[in-house]
Amino acid sequence: MPSGPYRPEEPCLRIRIVFGEDEMIGPGKADLLDGIARFGSIAAAGREMGMSYKRAWDLIGTLNAMFRAPLVVSTRGGPGGGGAVLTDLGREVLARYRTVEAEATTGCAGSIAALRALLRDIPDQP
Repeated sequence: MPSGPYRPEEPCLRIRIVFGEDEMIGPGKADLLDGIARFGSIAAAGREMGMSYKRAWDLIGTLNAMFRAPLVVSTRGGPGGGGAVLTDLGREVLARYRTVEAEATTGCAGSIAALRALLRDIPDQP
C-alpha cells in the first residue's frame, strides 16, 4: 500500500456552489444526479457511489427542496419495480453545474499548472 498523500494523475478542481447555509451543489450531488440519469434508480446511483440508500434519498430530498421544482421524481417499487428520473429542471441544473466545472477548469488551467510545478516530488516506491 503506497504511503504519503494521495495525488490524482492530473490535478482537478472540485467545485461546490453554496447558495445558502444548507443549500449547495457539488461533485457528490452532481454525480448522484448523473447516476440516476444512467440507472433510473436512486438506490442504484447511490450504490455505485458507495453511498447508503438513506443518504442518497436525503441528498435528493435536499436538492428537490432547494430548487423551484423537483430535480428528481420517483415511483414506488413493487411488482413492476420503481424508478427515478431527472426532470427537465434536473437535467438543466446538472448541465449548468457541469458547465461551471468545465469553465473553472479551463480558466484555472495555468494557475493549477503553476501550483503543480511547486509540488515536492514524492517517489512512487517506498
